[in-house]
Amino acid sequence: MFYKNKLIKEIVKYGKLCGDKNFTPGYSGNISARYKDGMLITKSGSANGYLNEADIVYTDFNGNSLEKGKRPSSEKFLHIEIYKKRPEINYIIHVHAPYLSSFASAGLDLMEPIMAENVFYFGGIPLAKYALPSSIELVENTVKYFDQYDAVLMENHGFVVASKTIEDAYMKLELAESYAQVVVNTKILGGAKLLSDDDVKKILALR
Repeated sequence: MFYKNKLIKEIVKYGKLCGDKNFTPGYSGNISARYKDGMLITKSGSANGYLNEADIVYTDFNGNSLEKGKRPSSEKFLHIEIYKKRPEINYIIHVHAPYLSSFASAGLDLMEPIMAENVFYFGGIPLAKYALPSSIELVENTVKYFDQYDAVLMENHGFVVASKTIEDAYMKLELAESYAQVVVNTKILGGAKLLSDDDVKKILALR
């Protein structure tokens, strides 16, 4: 019980932090943590930036709520399939952060090597093809990228990041949103100067 309460408090804390940074406006997005043979996830209709402990629901990996009267987020299967694919992943944050969502809505990925830190932490951030939110097609289009990447843009939708710790997932969200803003600024200034293939290899070798 103590461990479950700890995870719930973490989700609430980082949900509010996402809200403070305007990464998750209004009712958009959802957050989860792996727990036992299922997960703890924000419930349907909740707002990440305004969470309380009652907004978190325990579900199994078939998407069934294990708490009477509480419905999990409609994006539950996105989280479930990422957990199934990546056993080392313990936390997932899905948000509609403005700059990242702008790239997603423009149909643009963030694969170009522009900043060393982003090459190091992400390798790149691919773009998953659009499908109806909450649909199995959306899950399939997105989860396949988690073979190689920890963060994915979802076309005309938003951004999802997964990690072993919630702190790392949040830090990567913050880094990715800042990176998206930098890329926009480079376009205003005439275009970014890309790192060379050799530069990229040397950065990745530092991992």
